[in-house]
Amino acid sequence: MADGPDFRFEEAAFERGFTLVAGVDEVGRGPLAGPVTAAAVILDPARIPEGLHDSKKLSAKQRAALYTKIAAVAEVSIAHASVEEIDRLNILRASHLAMERAVEGLPRRPDFALIDGNMIPAGLSIPAEAIVKGDARSVSISAASIMAKICRDCVMWDLAQQWPGYGWETNAGYPSKSHKQALVDLGVTPHHRRSFKPVHNILYQDK
Repeated sequence: MADGPDFRFEEAAFERGFTLVAGVDEVGRGPLAGPVTAAAVILDPARIPEGLHDSKKLSAKQRAALYTKIAAVAEVSIAHASVEEIDRLNILRASHLAMERAVEGLPRRPDFALIDGNMIPAGLSIPAEAIVKGDARSVSISAASIMAKICRDCVMWDLAQQWPGYGWETNAGYPSKSHKQALVDLGVTPHHRRSFKPVHNILYQDK
C-alpha cells in the first residue's frame, strides 16, 4: 500500500498524547440535489482493513466490500446536512456542519480528529488537523470517505425511487448532462439545492 494511505497521521497524534483519533470526511459538495453527508471513523490500530483508499479511486464493488469490513471493526458515525441547510448556510458551512455532527455522533468521544481538506470546521469541539487530500493519505480518513460515499449513494438511490427521471440512482445528484436535462424537462424537486446556479437559473429564468 506504498502509494496509498497509511497510519502515520494517527501515530503522530498518539505520540502527542492523544488516545482516540477519528478520521472525518464528507461527500456531496458538488451535486445539485440531496444532502451533504459526512462520516467519522475511529479505527482499531490492530484491525485496519486491507485496501483502504480514497473512495473515488475504488470500484463500487471494492467500496461495498470495504464498507462491510469497516463497519465490523471500527466505530462509525454518519451525519447529514439537509438541502435546506445547504441553501441557508452555503455548501462549505453545511459540509462542516455534517462533519461536526458525525464526530458528535460517535459511540465514544474522540480526543483528536483528522479532517479531509484544508479547513477545520469552526464548530468542532475537539482539537483537529486538516489534511489536504487526506482520503488518499490517512487510513482513518479513507475509511470515512468510503462510509460517507456508500451512505449518501443509498440516500440518493432511495430518493430516485420517489422522484424518477433525474437519474439519481446513477448520478447521485451530480450535474450530469442527463440530470441537467431532466431539470429542464421535469422541473425542480424539493430535494434540489436552490442556491446552486443551474437550479436557481431554471427557477428564475422567467422572472
